[in-house]
Amino acid sequence: MKHYTIVGNWKMHQTPQQAATLIDRLQGTVKPHTHVTSVVCPPFVDLAAVHAQVQPDVLSVGAQNLHDEDEGAFTGEVSGPMLKGLAEYVLVGHSERRRYFHETDRLIAKKLAAAIRNGLKPILCIGENLSDRHDGHSKRVVVDQLHGALHHMSADDLGGLVIAYEPVWAIGTGEFATPSHVEPIVSVIRLTLDELFGRPASSGTEVLYGGSVDANNARSFLEMEHVNGLLVGGASLNYQSFSAIIAAAQSLAE
Repeated sequence: MKHYTIVGNWKMHQTPQQAATLIDRLQGTVKPHTHVTSVVCPPFVDLAAVHAQVQPDVLSVGAQNLHDEDEGAFTGEVSGPMLKGLAEYVLVGHSERRRYFHETDRLIAKKLAAAIRNGLKPILCIGENLSDRHDGHSKRVVVDQLHGALHHMSADDLGGLVIAYEPVWAIGTGEFATPSHVEPIVSVIRLTLDELFGRPASSGTEVLYGGSVDANNARSFLEMEHVNGLLVGGASLNYQSFSAIIAAAQSLAE
């Protein structure tokens, strides 16, 4: 039976007190499901409060970022060892990290390695911008990002890896991706993973879609053959919307 992973990225929202309230409301509406993993990724300052409150059979916790080194003189950064015990997953290479903090595929590869050696499950975000799409380079961009980011990984490292395809042009721009656009890109991602690591190893890697996902369009993406879940942004801050998206995945996993 197909397994789904639904990830909510809270970005820079929610104080610890607000986070506790949101988790309480989510857990009041989301039911455990064997074939659906629901993950919330709060800001660093919320992780302790969220981790202390989550029911592991209902929600898992993810961090939004990590440093590529395990310790050192890096003021304001958070390392993998600091996240162990507080988070199970970690976002790596999110489009906002690439855009605003100039993260390169080389750095992202190091962060992936840091996550894996510290027992965290990385959610690698890849995707093209609007000019890439207009120039017809969508497939090339995601393939290049995969090759660059997965440079240090072996087939044995794929067990905990999740790929999130997030077309940057479909996030907060007023333009929307449709399943007809997403399907060929996801297929290329699958093919690239097969070529890099072999199908026996890559077949267990989940590929999520993220890009202006909400309760109204979630099911159309979840029904796609090669999509195993969703990376949700703004809609994850509303417990009713996020629980509706999770419910859509659970209904398909019945």
